[in-house]
Amino acid sequence: ASRADDGRAPARPAGSPAPVTYDAKMAALYPLDAKLRGSGAFRTVGGHDKAPGRGQLLRYRVDVERDLPLDGELFAEAVHKTLNDDRSWGHGGVRTFERVSSGHADFVITLASPGTTATWCAKSGLDTTEDNVSCDSASTERVMINAYRWAQGAKTFGDGKMHSYRQMLINHEVGHRLGHNHEICSQQGALAPVMMQQTKFLSTDGATCRPNAWPFPKG
Repeated sequence: ASRADDGRAPARPAGSPAPVTYDAKMAALYPLDAKLRGSGAFRTVGGHDKAPGRGQLLRYRVDVERDLPLDGELFAEAVHKTLNDDRSWGHGGVRTFERVSSGHADFVITLASPGTTATWCAKSGLDTTEDNVSCDSASTERVMINAYRWAQGAKTFGDGKMHSYRQMLINHEVGHRLGHNHEICSQQGALAPVMMQQTKFLSTDGATCRPNAWPFPKG
């Protein structure tokens, strides 16, 4: 952007809205039919995001179902920022994540309608329909993120924690791709393990945990 002669950025024209920030977009709810079944065709989000860290390099692609009424570029940005946060699976320099849009990808993080999510999860023997959830379709290249959950969240987190819920979705399903299994709440009032099925519940064996998006929440 051009700057004024005195070095200041030019003022925004009167009446023009301020740009919506990344955090605001990630905190918002978006309308989406819980029973939506899309076309089943995907588009790859273009561009390239370098791996910022060290350790094992994992390359991933982001696909979004065509005609899905959600911001695919926001989704791709969220995936990259989440996976490369030190609280995520690269904690301590163990691994780092690079987003590609062509060439080899170790896995494909896919935002899809509930119906298409169910189809791809069934390829790996998983039923996502009862609770309208996401999955890692391990027999395929796709880590499936259910667009209804991405858009609307879950009662366990509530409307006020949509950003955190979306980070949890990414970390949980990629955690499966990395070989992690489901975990339970083992201590009353503790942060839930990210591999707990937090979309469904926060309580197991009489203990109730607090919502948590991160494998290593203390960083």
